[in-house]
Amino acid sequence: MIHLSVAIGRFVEALFYAILRVAGLVTGVVIVIAVTGLILFLIARWLIARGRRKGPRP
Repeated sequence: MIHLSVAIGRFVEALFYAILRVAGLVTGVVIVIAVTGLILFLIARWLIARGRRKGPRP
């Protein structure tokens, strides 16, 4: 009976760590996407502001 409880405990532990690993990976991907989007937004804003400053070309 002890062997069965150890096996169940190890299974639950492995399942817990697998869930944490997937959650960590998803969190990392979301953070990378958010930072990339922020950088692209700031670059686009800077380019638009720079274009307005120069004014229309004759």
